[in-house]
Formats: sequence, C-alpha cells, structure tokens
Amino acid sequence: MNFSQILALPVVLCFLSSAQQVTAQDGEIIPLWPDGAPGFEDRKNDAEVVEKGSVTNVHYPTLTAFRPPEDQVNGVAIVIAPGGGLRKLGMKGGGFDPAKFLASHGYTTFVLKYRLSRQPGVAYKFEEHVLQDGQRAIRMVRHRAKEFGIDPDKVGMLGFSAGGEVVSITCYKPGAGDPDAADPVDRLGAKPNFQMLVYPGPVGIPSKLPADTPPAFMLIAADDNHTSVLLNLAQRFREINVDYEAHIYARGGHGFGMGTRSKRLSIQKWPQRMVDWLHDEVLNEIPK
Repeated sequence: MNFSQILALPVVLCFLSSAQQVTAQDGEIIPLWPDGAPGFEDRKNDAEVVEKGSVTNVHYPTLTAFRPPEDQVNGVAIVIAPGGGLRKLGMKGGGFDPAKFLASHGYTTFVLKYRLSRQPGVAYKFEEHVLQDGQRAIRMVRHRAKEFGIDPDKVGMLGFSAGGEVVSITCYKPGAGDPDAADPVDRLGAKPNFQMLVYPGPVGIPSKLPADTPPAFMLIAADDNHTSVLLNLAQRFREINVDYEAHIYARGGHGFGMGTRSKRLSIQKWPQRMVDWLHDEVLNEIPK
C-alpha cells in the first residue's frame, strides 16, 4: 500500500461508518430481495452515497425495522417512506425520527429505503420500480407478521413529501398477491390497510380512485405549494365514501418533518394528531 492509499483509508472508513449510521440507526435491516431487486441483481453491492444525512444511489432496497417495547406492542405495523423528491432520501427526519416516535407508542415501524426514479443517470421508473418497492415492502411486513407480533390486516403506510407519492401509488394501484408465485412473499396482498400523508406531492394519484382505497390521515401547511393535493384528495375520498382526516395548518412551509425544528406549537405538536387518529381509526376502530 503506497502513501496516498494510506491517506485515503480513513476517508473511506468514515464514509462507510456514516453510511451504516444513516441506513441503520439501531434498527434491524431487512432486504426486500436478498439477492437484489429483480432485473438489477448485479447492482446489489453498488455503494450508496451519504451526504448531510441523505442517501442517494439506492440500488438495494431495504426496510429498517424498529420494534416497540415488548409490553407495548399493539399489533399495528407502519411502513414509512421518507421524502427527498425521488432524487434522494431524507432517512432521518422523514424516516428514523417518525419510526422511533411511533415505536415508542407501541407501533412496529419499518423505514423503506426505495429506489430513486428522478436521480440523474438511473434507469428506474416511478410507476414500475418505485411501485415495486412499495408493494414488496407491504408484502414483506405481512410475510413476517408473526415474527414481529403484527396483525397482517393492520399494515399501513406513512409518507413525507415524495414519500407520500410512494404511499399514494402503493395504495391506489392493484395489489393482489399471486397465489402461484414461487416466492411466498409475492403470494400476499400489497394493498395497505391505511395511509398517512404528510405534505405529499401530487404524483401517484390517479384521476379516479379505486373503490378499495384505504382510509387516510393527511396533514400539510397552508403555505405549502402542495396544499391543493390534500384538498383534491379530500373531495375524491368523499366521492367514494372513504374515511379521512385532514389537518391544514396556517403556516409551516414544506419539509418540517416531525416538527422539532419549528417555532410554531401547532407544527411541533402535529405528531400527536397522528397518534390520536391511529388510536381512533386503526388501533381501536372506535365507531362513528
């Protein structure tokens, strides 16, 4: 090893340490496909790029599982899709932070690291490969439901910004399993039982919602450019008689995550509204 290689070694080690920290955060990593994504198995070992807490160059999609305390497990699972404009993944603020928060309330959470269809130079398509990752995530959670103490009929999704688009396309596309599939995971249904959208983008929403659209929790600030997405969805939910709850805050902008960086009390406390909705509509299914 020459002198220049020795100098470069600490940099490489720091990069790997950073990547492991951002993509694990003390959770249990579960590959969606152990051998690599279908058709892209040869990219399984391509290095991801971590910069300022965001991840790009994702070719090996995974879930990172966070278990609640054993005495608080409530049987409900939530797959979380971070935002980042489908160009990067904000794994902490839109992934690990909400995952740990919800786990502290008894929910078993899974942060989805999905492929990025808008990252320059990649071959991935939103309605093909990103959808494939979202559906496989739901199927994988149901496949491992017994192991995690999960009710397979109470598996939902939470998405922030572009992650909301991942939730939308997963919820609104057909998701029946293939009973003859060689892979037992693919025999299971991929339609979430509920959806939670936090300042979602408009992609992934069809002109007509399917009749089996799951109930929704939605939240955004009025000064967000995507406020019309929630307003339009609310009208469409009413048209097909789907239950929903929507919160539109006066201000807060876009990308406030779990609200910890905001000076506005309403934004700081919004996660409690999500927990309340989950309690009423998913966990206990309190009658109207």
